[in-house]
Amino acid sequence: MALAVLNLVWGSSQTPTGSMVNRIAFISTLFCIGLGLMPGIALGQDSSGWAQGLHSRARLVSGDNTGGQRLAGLEIALDSGFKTYWRNPGESGLPPRFDWSGSRNVKAVDVRWPAPSRLEDAAGVSYVYLGAVLLPLLVEPEDPTKPVHIALSVEYGICKDICIPARAELTRDLGTPPSSQAEIETVLRTKVPRKHDVGAAGELAIRALEAGSPDAKSFTALVTAPAGTSPQLFIDAPDGWYFSTSAPDAGNRVAVTLDEKPAGPDVPVTITLTLVAGEKSIESTVGLDANGKPR
Repeated sequence: MALAVLNLVWGSSQTPTGSMVNRIAFISTLFCIGLGLMPGIALGQDSSGWAQGLHSRARLVSGDNTGGQRLAGLEIALDSGFKTYWRNPGESGLPPRFDWSGSRNVKAVDVRWPAPSRLEDAAGVSYVYLGAVLLPLLVEPEDPTKPVHIALSVEYGICKDICIPARAELTRDLGTPPSSQAEIETVLRTKVPRKHDVGAAGELAIRALEAGSPDAKSFTALVTAPAGTSPQLFIDAPDGWYFSTSAPDAGNRVAVTLDEKPAGPDVPVTITLTLVAGEKSIESTVGLDANGKPR
């Protein structure tokens, strides 16, 4: 079955659009779910903290022991030519899944996501990390005066021509050497999109959202980007809502189209727009009506 699905997804030379995108996304999801149900090997850490897997390795790193909210990070390194996925994988792929239940003295873990890259191929558009990625983790202890131990069971997809499910079992006592405080802070400062309201001025900004014609389930984002860069707009929406984006035109206008929404009563939705240009990135939260129009 996997081979049949693989041929359906990667056998086409067309760039998918419209309903074809939805069919490919559905087929790709079935394929990835099938991979996720395959028996996997839980990879434990070696003496350096890395869990070595097929075409990838993963580890937890720690910041300094500050006594309050702690900094940590999940680092994933990939072999050349392989990719893994952002929190929204796009039209195909699997986002990382985290299980922190084995942790001690941990109230909450907030995963911060560096801006992804946009990759388009026969399977559609996917939002990915290439080479390596460090996901900053903001860890809130239950008792800041006591040691914090994080235990993570993480599942993530690694893909080149086909997707391979990976799973790693990782642990780390926070605040113990070696410290990666500087590296985590650098990613938070330079790679994770900063909050920026629609309409606020800036070198990189979403100037406005235009609703367009009443019968079209789409809107246009007018963006500003530094000279010499090509802006890319990423959409992150709740489960069951699927949006696609165009490449920017000469006026840096990006079309956003609602391709699919959950069945049932029409309800509004809140989505996150992530705008990336060169090394800069911003993130804006906007509300849409049930037809994908800005509210």
